[in-house]
Amino acid sequence: MKKASVAWVAVAGGPSLALWCVPLEGALFVVTGPGEQSAPGLAEASEAQVTLRGDHGGRIVTWPARVTRVTPGGEEWETLAPLVGAKRLNARGATVDLVARWAAEGCTLLRLAAGGEPEHGGGLPDGSLAESPRPSPAVRATRRPFRLHRVRRR
Repeated sequence: MKKASVAWVAVAGGPSLALWCVPLEGALFVVTGPGEQSAPGLAEASEAQVTLRGDHGGRIVTWPARVTRVTPGGEEWETLAPLVGAKRLNARGATVDLVARWAAEGCTLLRLAAGGEPEHGGGLPDGSLAESPRPSPAVRATRRPFRLHRVRRR
């Protein structure tokens, strides 16, 4: 978990969403809200399932997590939000400005801490858990490639 930068998080049996995260203090921290990543239901949830992958791209562990909110203005926020903000890729401006925007626009900083026994190694399923793509307006039918001429076989 120490090297995680992306985690797949599922809330209440819903689909797993790939979320940018920062590992700190033995937990993963996630920011959701306006101008940040969307994670429907995560801010209101008290539990979630977190899945992490290894360097080979495959799943290495899935664990139940307790979800707690870090509230702006508190001592925890003052300590943790700048650390999470410093790791935010492609952020505009200084970390201080980013953290201030999170507080002003109602973004949510969430702690995902271990809440039970993880599934790993032999406890993981053998088969593929790949899902079909979700409906999206960005998806379009694939057309056959255009060919200028016909290739003759000899």
